[in-house]
Amino acid sequence: MSYEESRKRYAALGVDTDAVIRLLRAVPVSLHCWQGDDVRGFDTDPSKPLTGGIQTTGNYPGRARTPEELMADLDMVLSLIPGTPKMNLHASYAIFENGEWADRNRLQPKHFRKWAAFCKERNLGCDFNPTFFSHPKCDPLTLSSPNAETRKFWIEHGKACIRISSYLAEELGFPCVMNIWTGDGFKDIPGDRIGPRIRYRDAIDEILREPYDFSRVKPCIESKVFGIGVEAYTTGSAEFALCYAAMNRDKCIPLMDNGHYHPTEVVSDKIPALLTFFREIALHITRPIRWDSDHVVLYDDETREIAREIVRCGGLDGRVHIALDYFDASINRISAWATGYRNLQKALLYALLQPHEEMKGLQDKGQFSRLMVLQEEIKTMPFGDIWAEYCRFCGKPADGEWFPLVEEYEKKVLVNRK
Repeated sequence: MSYEESRKRYAALGVDTDAVIRLLRAVPVSLHCWQGDDVRGFDTDPSKPLTGGIQTTGNYPGRARTPEELMADLDMVLSLIPGTPKMNLHASYAIFENGEWADRNRLQPKHFRKWAAFCKERNLGCDFNPTFFSHPKCDPLTLSSPNAETRKFWIEHGKACIRISSYLAEELGFPCVMNIWTGDGFKDIPGDRIGPRIRYRDAIDEILREPYDFSRVKPCIESKVFGIGVEAYTTGSAEFALCYAAMNRDKCIPLMDNGHYHPTEVVSDKIPALLTFFREIALHITRPIRWDSDHVVLYDDETREIAREIVRCGGLDGRVHIALDYFDASINRISAWATGYRNLQKALLYALLQPHEEMKGLQDKGQFSRLMVLQEEIKTMPFGDIWAEYCRFCGKPADGEWFPLVEEYEKKVLVNRK
C-alpha cells in the first residue's frame, strides 16, 4: 500500500498524517552519549571497573576510546535517526586539553567546550548529568554519606554541574535538563533508614542553591528501586524523589526511568498521575528485563504505552522531557543506539496516529465495547507506510536500509579499534 492510500485510511479516522509527521519531526529526544563507550567517560582510569550500581556487560569490538571516536560514532548515529535529537552528557565525559585534569568537584564549562561546539555545529540541544559513581570519593555513599567531607565534595560537584548546564543552555539556545541520580544505598538491611535520606535531602537543597534560570536549566530528581550492591535499601527511592520534587516544584522536576520501579509497576500509568500535579516531568526510557538492566529500547508494549500517555496528556508541548538511557556492550553499539532511538520515534508516531479524542469520548460515554473494538482495529492500520514516509520526510534511511550502513562503518572504522 502506498503512503497516499494509507493517508486516506487514517483520514477516515480523523487523523491528518501529514500534520502528525510535521509535529513529530520537531519533538526533541535526548540521545545518551554513554552507549558508545560503555559508560566509561574520560575522567578516570578506563581499566578500572564501573561502580555505584552501574554495570555494562559484553565486549563487542569497537568501543569508543577517545572524545574524537565517540563524536565520530555519534555522527554515524545521527545520520541514521529521524526526528530532532538532543545530546545527553554525563559529567564524566569532560574533555581535558593540554595535559589539564580537574576532579569532578572542580569541573568547569570550559571542559565541555568541545561538546558545545559539536552540538552547535549540528543544531543540537544538550542535557546533562552529574556523575555520582565510578569515583574514589564514593565511600560507597555520596550525597547521603555520614562523612561531611565526602558530602561536601559531591555537593560541589552538583553545583559545578549546574554551572555547566547553564553554560550549555546559554551557548546552544535550548533548555538543559540536568538529572540528579545517585546509587547511594546498602547491600543489606540498614540500621538507619531515615538518616541517609535526611542528609540526601539537605545535600540536594545545597546543590540547588547554586543560581540558575529554571526556564533554561531543569534540575531533575531521579529515583530507583535498587541496584547492584544496594539491593536492600536505596536512599533515593521513588517516594523520596517524588516528595522532594513536589515540595520544590519551583526549582526542580521529577524524573522517571521505566527501569527504576518494581517489575509490576509501569511508568505509562504514572505519567498522567504526575502530570495531574506537575507542570513538567522528565523521562528516561529504557528496557528493563526483571531489573534495571538497561537493555536497548524495543518497539514493545510498554514503550508504545509510554508514548501514548505522553501524547494523550499533551506532553509534546514541552511538559515531558524525553531521553533515552541504555547501554549494551554485547552488540554493535551504533546499531544499539539507532535501534532504540528509531523504536522510540516509532512509538511516538504510532501514538500520534491514534484518534484519541474519539477514544476519550467513547470512554466518557461508557461505550467500552466500541472502544475496545476501535483500539484493536487500529493495530492493523498501515502504520509502516506512515513510518516510511516520516523517515523520507526527515531525510533518513527507512527500515531495511540503515543497518547495511552500520555494517559498512564497522568494517571500515570499528574493527580497527584495538
